[in-house]
Formats: sequence, C-alpha cells, structure tokens
Amino acid sequence: MPSTDLPDVSITPDKTLRVGMTRRRFLTWTGVACGLAVVPGLLGDTPASSGTPRLGDHLFTLGVASGDPLPDGVVLWTRLARNPLARGGGMGAAPIPVDWELATDESMRRVVRRGRAPATAGNGHSIHVDVRGLEPAREYFFRFRAAGDISEIGRTRTAPAAHAAALTFAFASCQSWADGHYVASADMASHAPDVVFHLGDYIYEKPIPGNGGRRRTSAMPESAHREAMDLDDYRDRYALYKLDSHLREIHRTSPFITVFDDHEVDNNWAAAIPEDDQPIPAFLLRRARGLRAWWENTPVRVAQQPHGADIRAYRRFGFGDLVEFNVLDTRTFRSDQANGDDDTAQNGPTADPRRTITGAAQERWLLDGFSRSGHRWNVLAHQTTIADLAHAENGVREVSMDGWSGYEASRARVLDGARRRGVTNLVSIVGDIHRNAVSELRSTYRGESPTVGVELAGTSISSGGDGEDSDATDRAIKAASPHVRFGNAQRGYVLNRLQADRWEAEYRVADSIAAPSARLHRRALITIPNARPIVDVI
Repeated sequence: MPSTDLPDVSITPDKTLRVGMTRRRFLTWTGVACGLAVVPGLLGDTPASSGTPRLGDHLFTLGVASGDPLPDGVVLWTRLARNPLARGGGMGAAPIPVDWELATDESMRRVVRRGRAPATAGNGHSIHVDVRGLEPAREYFFRFRAAGDISEIGRTRTAPAAHAAALTFAFASCQSWADGHYVASADMASHAPDVVFHLGDYIYEKPIPGNGGRRRTSAMPESAHREAMDLDDYRDRYALYKLDSHLREIHRTSPFITVFDDHEVDNNWAAAIPEDDQPIPAFLLRRARGLRAWWENTPVRVAQQPHGADIRAYRRFGFGDLVEFNVLDTRTFRSDQANGDDDTAQNGPTADPRRTITGAAQERWLLDGFSRSGHRWNVLAHQTTIADLAHAENGVREVSMDGWSGYEASRARVLDGARRRGVTNLVSIVGDIHRNAVSELRSTYRGESPTVGVELAGTSISSGGDGEDSDATDRAIKAASPHVRFGNAQRGYVLNRLQADRWEAEYRVADSIAAPSARLHRRALITIPNARPIVDVI
C-alpha cells in the first residue's frame, strides 16, 4: 500500500547544490522563494475555447488507462479530446460530465461499480477515478461515456492482499515519438502483464522535426515544433504521444505505475535547477507546468497531483507477501550534478556526503520501509542506474554524473542501509540509459564492497533509434565494468516473471523500430535465485 507519511516538499535552500563544479551559472535562493510565490497563481492556463462538444462527437481519442493498483482499488483514467491535435483538444472551457463503470466481465454485463466525474478544462479534461472496495487479485473491465460517446473497454487488475504465488510485470522507459514506433508497447500488450512500470521520459520536451522524424508525418500540434515550455505545450505533447495505437493498447490492457524522469520537464533538471541558464523562478514555473501535465495524463491518484512546483511522486506498492516496489523520484530533491554533468572520473564532489540524489526525507522514507518490509523481494523502481557503468577514456575511468555514480555517498547510505536492515533479494529496475545492462549492486565500485543485489536496466522503447546488439559504448562499459553481466543496445523492454524461488527477466528487443509492424524477440533471459544476489544469463 502507498505510504501515507508526508515528505519534506518545502524548497529550503540546499547548500549542497553548489558543492563542486556546476555547468550552470550561479542562481540565488532568493529567486527560488520568489519563484515559488508566483507559481500557484500562474498555473490557471485555460485551453482556448473552440466550442462545446456536441452529441455524437468522438471524445475518447486518447484512449483509456488504469493504474496504481492496490488490493482493494485502482485508478481509472481518460482524457477527453474531440480534436487532439488542436490546442485544448477542441474541448472548450465548459466541464463535461463523464460516466464510468467497472465490471467483472469484458461484456460489461456484471457491473460492480459506477459513477460520474467532471472533466474540467483546469485538469486538461482528464479524470482520475479512484475506485475502492474491490476484491484483491481480481481482473476487472471498465469504460466511460460522455456526450453520447462510449470509450473502448479497458482491462485492469487489483494487487493481491496477502499471499501471492507469482506476478508478471513489465518495465519500460524513454519513448521519443520521433525516433520510431512503439512496437515494444504492442509486444507488451500481447503478454498482458499484471502491471506495467513506466520509469520516465514518457514524453520528450524537445522540438520535433517538421516531417515527424521516423514517423514521416506532419500531423502534429503546432507546438510540437518548439520546445515545450507552458502547460498547453506539454498537454499537446502528451496528446500527440497518446494517439499512437500501440501505446493506447498497452494502456487499455494493463494497469500502469508511472513516475517521471527529466524529459517530462527539461533535460537533466535537478530540483530547482534547469539544463540551461533559465532563472530559477522561471524554471520552477516551467517545472510546475510540466509536472502538472504529467499528472493529468497518467493514471495516478489525486495524492500525486502537484501543488505548484511541489509534488509527492515517490510511493510504495506491495503485491501480497511476494514483492514490494519502492517507486522513487530522483529528480525533484536531488543536488545539482557534479563536474559539469559530463562523464568524468569520480572525485571529491561525487563522494561528498552532503550531496543527495533522493533528498533527506525520501531517503529516510526508503530506509524506514526497508526496516518494515516483510516481502520476499524488495525492489527499487526508479529512473537512473545505481551501478557504475564505467568506461575508460585515455586511461581514465569515467562514469555518468546524472546517475547514482555521481552521488556516491547517497548510494552508499541506501545500499549499506538495506544490508544493515537485513534486506534480501534487493533488485533495482531502471531506465534512462537507452540500453540494456544487468549489473551487480554494490555501495562502491572503487574498492572492496559486497554485492547486495542486482540491477536490471532496461533500454528505451524508441529513444535513440534502432540501436544494435552491441555498440561501441556497450563494449567500452563491459571492458571497464566487470560487475556488468549483460549488455545490449537495441530498443525494447523487460518482461518479468516473479515467483518466491526466482526472478526471471526476459529482455525483449527489436531489430528495427522503423515500421509499426516490426516484431520483438527474446535477447536474453536473466534468472535471479531467491536469497542470492547473483544472475544466470541465457
């Protein structure tokens, strides 16, 4: 069940953000306070009015979804848009009543819950229905009605309450629309996993080429040709992505647990600090708008709705006694990346104990959860790799500053804390890096340190184009990182089958994502045995 303890979401001046080198000019914390003061009053962007929808309009063009499953409940989501490529989706400013119903059969004859919710312009005409009082480990079906239009029927599933013999789940990330087709989502839907984890970069904020890149289409919102900055820009980008039939199908088929990374707002942002030299008040406003659009367009609870620039995205999900997922937010509370955010050697700034990738409150929440966990498997579901994916440049061992490698003390506190609390079967699932990598988890890779778990890093759905089985970066990582047990640089996702005695992670990849009909195949099967942090690669 998600934790109800509250994080420290106040933006207090964090002196650690300025330790070491920075790629960004110095910005005063007076600006932060100013930015927070102006954000709430500037989020009331209202979609341009283009008439009230009429009876018979097709309003469910962006599909349906469910998410954040609990033993007794699940979130049902949709967003109305009669013209999804127009600003405001062609919905006007008036609220639209939306009827919903949940049934135990796909024909929707045995309805067990129903109700009505308003789709308002202030929420981008999205609705988030938190249905409770359901049976655990049960398959349900749902649909919506509005203005005479009926949505397609979605399938969802609640989490088990006590004992769970098995769980099938997928995780994926990074779906740049212009880089190729979402054939991984189509393959995922064919397996109908119990739950899907989307670990960030659901959209990309950067401009899209006029020809749609590999999509070869000009059917895009006008705002797609520039970097997303305001709330309607971000809403437009989500609408474009959700028009993809493969993405709509996996959302219709399985419940999602989602969290954002950087591109839902701005590349490699860190807390109140943007990628480029944008003043902090302006960036906090942009962050608030990007995170608002993320909430509007994902099946998460009202508890995850941002308040200005603040958000509670980290949360916890248990599936019986089998597994507990700790869903982390490694963007909102992190210190600025060290060493100019370039791949560099680890040094004093990366080891500084004052720097953090999670923030103090989230770190305490995570360690407290480890102390209370009674689950067989304990999972960190988050954005960037914990393991060093080191490579050598001119004889110097270098790592990314954006992942946990650039926050060595933060990594050590979490992994050593898990070991001291007796956590077994610790697994980290991550995305971000546009490649597959299976690594041993250690608190440090610069000396002797015990292996405390396994990290499964999944490649992108589309970002980076086709890729190849082993590119130059993959070979360089394997040469300099003996703790990496498998690597691959194609597109795809990871399909997991979890039981009490073993975890099986099937890495499914595509040779090409140039066509929407492309197929995936198994590239590797990783097995992690119970109570032993080792991997078998087939």
